[in-house]
Amino acid sequence: MKDFRTLIPLLGRGEDPEQLQHVHTLPAAEARYADWPAWLDPAVRSAFAGRGIGKPFVHQVQAAESIHAGAHTIVATGTASGKSMAYWMPSLDAVVRGGLTPDGTRTAGRGEATVLYLSPTKALAADQLTSVHNLNIEGVRAASYDGDTPREERRWVREHANVVFTNPDMLHFGILPNHVQWVGFLRRLSHVVVDEAHGYRGVFGSHVAVLLRRLRRVARSYGAEPIMVGASATSADPAASFSRLIGAPAAAFDDDASARGERTVALWEPPLTDQRGENGAFLRRTAIAETSDMLANLVCAHVRTLAFIRSRRGAEAISTTAARLVGEIDAGLPHRIAAYRSGYLPEERRELEAGLRSGELLGVASTSALELGIDVAGLDAVLVAGWPGTRASFYQQIGRAGRGGRDALAAFIAADDPLDTYLVHHPEAVFGAGVEATVFDPDNPYVLGPHLCAAASELPLRPDEVEEVFGPRAPGIVADLVERGYLRRRPAGWFWTHPQSAHEMVELRSAGGGPVTIVNAEDGTVLGTMDSPQTHYQAHTGAIYIHQGRSYLVEELDEANHVVVVSRAQPEYYTQARDITTVEVIETEHKETWGEIGVHFGDVQVTTQVVSFQRKAIVSNELLGEEPLELEPRVLFTKAVWFTIPEPRLHAAGIDAETAPGALHAAEHAAIGMLPLVASSDRWDIGGVSTALHADTGTPTIFVYDGHPGGAGFAERAHAMAPHWLRATCEAIQACECSAGCPSCVQSPKCGNRNNPLDKAGAVKLLGEILHLVPAERGRR
Repeated sequence: MKDFRTLIPLLGRGEDPEQLQHVHTLPAAEARYADWPAWLDPAVRSAFAGRGIGKPFVHQVQAAESIHAGAHTIVATGTASGKSMAYWMPSLDAVVRGGLTPDGTRTAGRGEATVLYLSPTKALAADQLTSVHNLNIEGVRAASYDGDTPREERRWVREHANVVFTNPDMLHFGILPNHVQWVGFLRRLSHVVVDEAHGYRGVFGSHVAVLLRRLRRVARSYGAEPIMVGASATSADPAASFSRLIGAPAAAFDDDASARGERTVALWEPPLTDQRGENGAFLRRTAIAETSDMLANLVCAHVRTLAFIRSRRGAEAISTTAARLVGEIDAGLPHRIAAYRSGYLPEERRELEAGLRSGELLGVASTSALELGIDVAGLDAVLVAGWPGTRASFYQQIGRAGRGGRDALAAFIAADDPLDTYLVHHPEAVFGAGVEATVFDPDNPYVLGPHLCAAASELPLRPDEVEEVFGPRAPGIVADLVERGYLRRRPAGWFWTHPQSAHEMVELRSAGGGPVTIVNAEDGTVLGTMDSPQTHYQAHTGAIYIHQGRSYLVEELDEANHVVVVSRAQPEYYTQARDITTVEVIETEHKETWGEIGVHFGDVQVTTQVVSFQRKAIVSNELLGEEPLELEPRVLFTKAVWFTIPEPRLHAAGIDAETAPGALHAAEHAAIGMLPLVASSDRWDIGGVSTALHADTGTPTIFVYDGHPGGAGFAERAHAMAPHWLRATCEAIQACECSAGCPSCVQSPKCGNRNNPLDKAGAVKLLGEILHLVPAERGRR
């Protein structure tokens, strides 16, 4: 067995690279087994045994017993821990033996029960469908029902399949609106499997939470009470998160009993270069360039490696650059490096997966498309270029290597970002802290309103179920929908009476607010839609827009008609928009004081105007140019957390009137960059404003707000975790080795003021003063 510590020099250019900040060992663990459940049908047990499984793990049996007993359940264990077998045992047993009736008794006959499997990606659903097919259990008729299912096959699936694989989009647009055609399936619905449940966060998570309530409501109308089953990477309080997602109490099983090999994990910070960025700040070598070198070095050593990066553009850049570097050493190796991302055809993805499994491919650069439970074994190393957003994702990604008890190497390569800077200098935040909470808000009125319309079009909303099913805010929203003419009250309840399709009002994977249509200038075909809040940032004239893995240049933005016209392009750069933003306080929901510091949470109105966009080189991040834009301002009603700092506290921190704007501005930027540490957000999900005198508060103020109508839960989480969040922000700024501020600490890529003024030292003083006043009950330490 390899000693993977000996491979660490391959990551850099020396035996003890300066960029190596920390090496951590995740210890190996022996497997703990349990006996097969006594109730498990012999055919199901034999099918698993025939796949080489002698005994199940303890956590698999514990979770299966809970599901079999009729409890909503989530399995939250590590990568390759066999979560799928934990839910397939009881659900396939129900299919083979017969389902559960509402009074808890078994129905007669074989094949009576049905199972609905929900996955966030088609690739994962296809992988699980293959796994069920390979079990070859008599009476199990498994099939997929998604956008790729031919129309001639859909009727057979509705009428004959008893295990159906789909996704939230198809459930919303294809199944629930047509539930009468699914009556046979829904009447016998025994289990609903929600795979990768931790991925349903933010606004998308809010949508899925309400969607699952609609599903349970429709199933109940046909006499079914399906058991909701979740599979998730490790997350903070999985029972509470899954309960909130499905709208009912759930049990969690998170004690991983599977075998794990030892993993050597390196934390790596790229060096500062001589290149200068905004305001003369030195730039670090990019995570793309650094990861390309590492991938090339490992491939040349025949170490089978998977490199993760969040952007499709980055995955292509890493694979291309690594192949070129490898070709300079061994002309026979470049073809053994490839990229993998969504947007590829299914047959292309299957071919790449087969190449990974067989070892024909030695190096693959991938987006998170390979993070999920696709079975890819035999890898030796994983590179993570830039923080993937959550610890759950990080552990899933590094868990792709070393499966089946093998040892492995992993490396996290920090991007030019405050959070990445903090993590490589604070390994305890990666390895010692609990994982983040999965943040979403099913009570968001901008989410709940359209779903109530969809629910009413499926079945009239009865007065006794509105609050019970959809929560305490639902009655008020129903009243508003009646007033606006979308719903009409009749004796049986509220009915959908509007000519518009109720289901088209819901944008599951967007923030709401009115979609625009993306049109290909070359042939007039519609490529898809984009939500209007994103339009200002991704679809202005001159922007590079990515759709299904292809790059397009935006030729025209017609905001009046909600149309964006694009043409194919192959640029070596990407674009970033910059904006000027103002915030107005609408209502304060919660206020507390830390000494003289005010800490607030509530409703705000955010007015944003994009003023320019920059072109930056993909590999180096070099600024290639900036162009002004003239776009209409966007108004957003959302949630925010804000801090008011009276001038005496600024003076106490050694900050005068001249340096206050720069200190506030720098602290705001860094706090936005650090919020994903405590909330499962992305930097682009949130925004901020700082001012030395705010009109509504009358004092120097820092705002951090959700970038989605009605909020996504991130600002609320920021308020709850404020002491920890601000402490980490201060430490991240201090950890950066630059002198006056750079993208790794206080500069922001979307700042409309060109990152001016910024006072790095002042931000540390300001945050230190705030933290000094944190009350003991709020977690001061």
